[in-house]
Amino acid sequence: MIQTATDTVDTAAELDARIDDMCAMRDTRREDWDTLAFQTKAGPQYRRAQIRYIGSGGTGNHEGDERALAAEHFTFSNMLLPPGAEGPEHTHHDVEEAFFVLEGELEVTIHDGDDSASRLLGYRDLIKIPAGTARSLRNVGEADALFVVMLGASRPQLPTYPPHSPMAGITRD
Repeated sequence: MIQTATDTVDTAAELDARIDDMCAMRDTRREDWDTLAFQTKAGPQYRRAQIRYIGSGGTGNHEGDERALAAEHFTFSNMLLPPGAEGPEHTHHDVEEAFFVLEGELEVTIHDGDDSASRLLGYRDLIKIPAGTARSLRNVGEADALFVVMLGASRPQLPTYPPHSPMAGITRD
């Protein structure tokens, strides 16, 4: 089969459209301060923003967010924590979760009953937390902490909070 100039242009245009469908550019992202706003019922230190790139992450159903690429095997977002802000202790029972710090200082703690262990993560540090492991996080720096959050499923279950958590009994509405 002989390829013509028109075929080459059509293929190039198709590839150009395909690659556009694979990109989530920074200029089209927005900080979603509302997705976890229900947690501020337990205190202002739980205010933080999700910036979605692939899928909804573990924050709920955001299928209507046309800026986020559809998730096939994992989710990928950024989380923005102001100084002193916290992510409360919670567990993702179905997926592992990874945090990769882009800016700031993030203290990540894993919990097992009354016992816990913490690590301070900074620029380009990463922690991978297995499914079923309780974790919390806190911005211990004086500037915003920005970090990547990846969850190992296209539609992870919502996390659960232990009975002693300030989130216990707080609803998403």
